[in-house]
Amino acid sequence: MSDTISYEERKDLPDSAFGLPERREYPLIDAAHVRAAEAYFRYCPEDLRPRLAKAILAKAHEFGVNVESPTILSYATE
Repeated sequence: MSDTISYEERKDLPDSAFGLPERREYPLIDAAHVRAAEAYFRYCPEDLRPRLAKAILAKAHEFGVNVESPTILSYATE
């Protein structure tokens, strides 16, 4: 699956499908989106990074994605 989704598909996703549910940002619906969230992690506001890092790691485990980013791994332990 591609790491892009249409506006209609995104609109239909539940808040829980996002790394930052309250902002509906960083959809984590499959392995491709987990990798995309990892790539775009640097654009996440500093105060939200620990929560996003934990969400990425949880979904990465679910979809069999190996997250090696030391930045994400360090934020996930905060």
